[in-house]
Amino acid sequence: MASREHERILQDTEREQGNTAFRNNVKAALALANAVRSTLGPHGLDKMLISDVGDVQVTNDGVTVLEAAKVEHPTARMLIDTSTAQDTEAHDGTTSAIVLTAELLLNALDWIDRGIHPSVLTKGYGMSLDYALSEIESISRTSDEDDLIRVVETSLSGKISEDTRTSLSQLAVEAAKIAYKRSNRESIDPNDIKRITIRGGRVSDSERIDGIIMRKTRLDSQTSDKLTAGKVLILDGGLDPKELSLDASIRITEPGMLARFIERQKKELQDRVQTIADVGTNLLIVRDGVNDDAIPMLRKAGIVTYRRVERDDLELIARACGASIIRDTRAIDSDCLGDFESIKEESWESVDHVRINGSVGSGQTVIIRGSTQSILEETMRAFDDAIGVACGLVQDSSILPGGGAIQIALARRLRSFSTTVPGREQLAIEAYAAAMECIPRALSENAGLDGLDRILEITAVQASNDNDWLGLDVTDRSIYDMYERGILEPVRTTRQALIGATESAISVLRIGDILWAKQDPQTPDWQSELNQEDD
Repeated sequence: MASREHERILQDTEREQGNTAFRNNVKAALALANAVRSTLGPHGLDKMLISDVGDVQVTNDGVTVLEAAKVEHPTARMLIDTSTAQDTEAHDGTTSAIVLTAELLLNALDWIDRGIHPSVLTKGYGMSLDYALSEIESISRTSDEDDLIRVVETSLSGKISEDTRTSLSQLAVEAAKIAYKRSNRESIDPNDIKRITIRGGRVSDSERIDGIIMRKTRLDSQTSDKLTAGKVLILDGGLDPKELSLDASIRITEPGMLARFIERQKKELQDRVQTIADVGTNLLIVRDGVNDDAIPMLRKAGIVTYRRVERDDLELIARACGASIIRDTRAIDSDCLGDFESIKEESWESVDHVRINGSVGSGQTVIIRGSTQSILEETMRAFDDAIGVACGLVQDSSILPGGGAIQIALARRLRSFSTTVPGREQLAIEAYAAAMECIPRALSENAGLDGLDRILEITAVQASNDNDWLGLDVTDRSIYDMYERGILEPVRTTRQALIGATESAISVLRIGDILWAKQDPQTPDWQSELNQEDD
């Protein structure tokens, strides 16, 4: 019985085995890498993305391109996951991670065709990763204050114009340093820094402002639009009469019953407002709605209210003011409240905004400006990367050379290391070293240079000068010390790219059999199964 079931399953399945399966996986990885390879580096080209409904987006960000693509192949999806993890962890190096993964697989395919077993290659790649990570520590340097901006500028190369790159980098570093100084945690989340866009002006007019800014106006225009020093209560819910938990209907059997029911609801609402007022609340932030009957009650209590506030903003205001987010007004006490220094409503570009300055935490907002919507969107994506890199740098200030220098240096060291390995893993380490050179090759080719010539040139110059920081500055197509030119990368970006690419390549190498179902999933015929059980 089990044998017949097994045969039936295989009849409904397409199967790829051995080298055929791996070769098809490599093809999928190469196709994905080739789609983003041309975006790498300061001279990388942009991609125009057109959605199903005709929306157009122009971007140079690798992860944006990949996430917008409709990819069905499972191996390609694995690589996209690698790119997403790189973006989440390091906020840069997404394209490098994809290109390196594809190169590792391509080099592995060459040795598999020559008879080397995939398990040998996976072991060799693991050894190569461990060795490369240890060498990164010896090559890295600790950055100073000036280096932080130069590192962020390098991460933005090719994503935005050169004249706005410096201003955005300075803005990101300033915001990250202030957030780290004010935070009570060992690490800071880039999302602690709010970003909003305002159409109008130049990108260089973007600014950082203390306080949490929201596109909101107060619920009651008769209350003050300015407050100085007070208590804030944050309610994760609404201020409406309580509803019955079950569907029910009310039967009116005598005159006045409905009026008494409504009056009881108002009394319950009044009690809730009074509870809020009794703990000393001056400012009320509500996630959901506020009943109209509560508006005059809040006004009489002197409470300025903002409703329908996003959850992310609730959390930012809570951290900035030292408040707790509560769900039930019955649980309110003075410990739930936070302190604000001031609130003020302002109008920017004919849109009302409110600024809340907290007494503690990292309350700050970065305002991104631009002349058109497309420029605003691309600048916002670039700043998201910049603030992520800057937040990482203020925690771990270790840096490495850019311009392909670190990849060439690691490739040189890996080749020397491979001579100390007696088994066939030596071949895998050689393949790993060769794959590292795909980054400087892509940088060179995207700048209109011969990739092979530049790899050989950088390798020779580094070896003869015993300087791992010599790399290619594609702006004038010459080799320099990358530290002197300010072309720098965070250690965490390179480290995460190596880890992600290696683990993805090893995962694909371990796949020896691919089974494709011929039929789409169908709703099970439960009745047939029950009948079979009865028999």
